Amino acid sequence: PEAGFAQRIGDRLEIVACTQCPTMDRDEIAHIMRLEKSAVRVIPTATGGGFGGKLDLSVQPLVALAAWMLQKPVRCIYSRPESMMATTKRHPSQIRARAAADAKGRLVAFDFEGDFDTGAYASWGPTVANRVPVHATGPYHVPHVRALSRALHTNNPPSGAFRGFGVPQAAIAHEALMDQLADKLGMDRLEFRLLNAIRAGEATATGQVLNSSAGLAACLEALRDDWREALARRVTEGPLRRGVGIACMWYGIGNTSLPNPSTMRVGLRPDGRVMLYNGAADIGQGSNTIMIQIAAEALGVGVEYFDYVMGDTDLTEDAGKTSASRQTYVSGRAVELAARSLRAEILKRSNAGEDSTISLSNGRVILRDSAGEHYLELATLKPDARGDVLSGEGSFDPPTSPLDEAGEGVPYACYGFAAQMAEVTVDIALGLVKVVRMVAAHDVGRAINPTLVEGQIHGGIAQGLGLALMEEYLPGRTENLHDYLIPTFGDMPEIKTILIEDAAPFGPFGAKGIGEPALIPTAPAIFAGIENATGVRITRAPATPDRVYAALKAAGVRP
Repeated sequence: PEAGFAQRIGDRLEIVACTQCPTMDRDEIAHIMRLEKSAVRVIPTATGGGFGGKLDLSVQPLVALAAWMLQKPVRCIYSRPESMMATTKRHPSQIRARAAADAKGRLVAFDFEGDFDTGAYASWGPTVANRVPVHATGPYHVPHVRALSRALHTNNPPSGAFRGFGVPQAAIAHEALMDQLADKLGMDRLEFRLLNAIRAGEATATGQVLNSSAGLAACLEALRDDWREALARRVTEGPLRRGVGIACMWYGIGNTSLPNPSTMRVGLRPDGRVMLYNGAADIGQGSNTIMIQIAAEALGVGVEYFDYVMGDTDLTEDAGKTSASRQTYVSGRAVELAARSLRAEILKRSNAGEDSTISLSNGRVILRDSAGEHYLELATLKPDARGDVLSGEGSFDPPTSPLDEAGEGVPYACYGFAAQMAEVTVDIALGLVKVVRMVAAHDVGRAINPTLVEGQIHGGIAQGLGLALMEEYLPGRTENLHDYLIPTFGDMPEIKTILIEDAAPFGPFGAKGIGEPALIPTAPAIFAGIENATGVRITRAPATPDRVYAALKAAGVRP
């Protein structure tokens, strides 16, 4: 849950808390407390899972104000019910959409309207409303698009980003339409998507031409064998039906048409250790690990030489929020540039060539190039205020442009793509849906750490399963983990992951984000699987047993 403590040290405040955005927290706390930013220090803890819920201040200003006034250390820990009452949820939405294709199966038009309940405060409503229309069509080439979205104030709890900024809701709609069009055309659902998959050289609805790293077609081709085998296992008679659904997604990496910078620093200590000053909050996705991997590769030394500090606003630069699947792509690129800057400084001071290999030993840098060995004694260099004798800094802001009144522009520098298929069983008598197998093919640009990528995909599928089948927040009723159901080990299906590497421009060694893409296609694939098994399309999430049973009964489906 949300937790933290604060203490006043002279005329400064130090706040230690779980957060996705330490620098933004520092700036907001300073504003609330009417202090200079330099008078506030934020140190992030292990976040315990953010998923967009910890983009917002929670305990931080409360403990800051109390510590300042009482001049004593103050702590606050939300209970689970307090956490569920106080924090933002995924935007409830109502979506109406239609799509058209020609006789050859090519998409020709898409029309979308979505209303998103942002609750009593704007919170992340404007951000969701801006992102959704860009993604409304799904990852397909559509020449004519009208997409409108609204964030509406209500007396409901405030809504937030929650892993996807509205795109998971839109995906349920656009993937249902892809299924309907494929069926009306008499086409295989996978092949229809493959025909219409946006490819390099084609333009999105905003007029942005994707010059590279558009790997959806490769994702679908990677699923083809599993898809056909799953179709052969389909059962449409009897009390226990079995079906398979497929869904695709795309996701713009980073902020929508807004500045999205990150700055990172890498320093070399007198003892030969390398320090990564990492302002990006690791909320469980593993950015601490991959930032060191990127830095090590760019510097040309092993990861075993690295130490790091994460998110401490006194010691690190602003790396931006851990949201929008941006840290690997944006901060990873900044880390790469910082490490290359440090490497260039080492080579210059050692008079070594660009092809040099670097090793570190007992306060000495040893470089080997075609001319021989070179040495740099670190003890002869004066440390800076951080204690580093040499350092490199890198900054990166993805090249984007604002959308004009017609919605034209370049909202993101790159996109993640994926296709997932879900095999499900449906108990007709009970309305109970069980996901038995998932196959997920994701274009990740470059898998810096394949194990972490696979972990993100597994976690995204778990959350997507919850969105599809069980997770529903009812204010005043589901404010605990007894009444609010989340998937457990027993709900998880067999998962097969396939990593597609279509290098992203500007990404560190071609990498791009996976955090939100891992979740988005899961629920629509499950909904499609239910229809494939029963002939009934569920149009409200989650597809709880009572809703599934009612839909089956209304359609006349009997065991």
